[in-house]
Amino acid sequence: MSFGDKAAARLAGKTVFVTGASSGIGQATVLALAEAAKGDLKFVLAARRTDRLDELKKKLETDYKGIQVLPFKLDVSKVEETENIVSKLPKEFSEVDVLINNAGMVHGTEKVGSINQNDIEIMFHTNVLGLISVTQQFVGEMRKRNKGDIVNIGSIAGREPYVGGGIYCATKAAVRSFTETLRKENIDTRIRVIEVDPGAVETEFSVVRFRGDKSKADAVYAGTEPLVADDIAEFITYTLTRRENVVIADTLIFPNHQASPTHVYRKN
Repeated sequence: MSFGDKAAARLAGKTVFVTGASSGIGQATVLALAEAAKGDLKFVLAARRTDRLDELKKKLETDYKGIQVLPFKLDVSKVEETENIVSKLPKEFSEVDVLINNAGMVHGTEKVGSINQNDIEIMFHTNVLGLISVTQQFVGEMRKRNKGDIVNIGSIAGREPYVGGGIYCATKAAVRSFTETLRKENIDTRIRVIEVDPGAVETEFSVVRFRGDKSKADAVYAGTEPLVADDIAEFITYTLTRRENVVIADTLIFPNHQASPTHVYRKN
């Protein structure tokens, strides 16, 4: 059996729930998994922007006969939405095999003492509390079935804090700690808990950080060749298509000009 056939067989028929599926790494991961499975998947595409989810659903259904796709409006920063996920899912989508906690965001580069309280709260609610709440919706059933995959998207920022990233770095460090705890708590099961920590990836992420100022966002990557969403999506797909007993628990992925959040080589 070829590498591709093995990957397809290991994904076949699974239900995959992806947060932040409307753009960036989330959307790229959906497309990569669909290709690897040759369309033999059920997707719950969760995000705030349902117009984009509808477009993604249309593309998937055009490209893959038999694929099942459910756009699902979800703002992970709102606990009233994350606590009632399973009850809102149709029965055929409610038994989730793969959870990809991708939704995340960052606002601003202010130093401690000048950080807006609203920015602090939205980052923690989205990156930490939302991720934990969504995970709690599905991990119990995974334990009952003694199988499942949980992929948490962390960041290089969760490993090494940097100036102007006090809150964002703290949220990603929290994700890292939560992920390690989750793995240890489920060591008696066949649940795989995976963390993927990207470095510099050029998506809409930096535009959000600079509150829509694309010139400032572009400056972050000036003189470098950042990763793109597909690079991370390919690796997530790789982790999920290993043999069931193989856990790629923890991975840091950055471009070859980067060694840490602040150690970056830039061409003149």
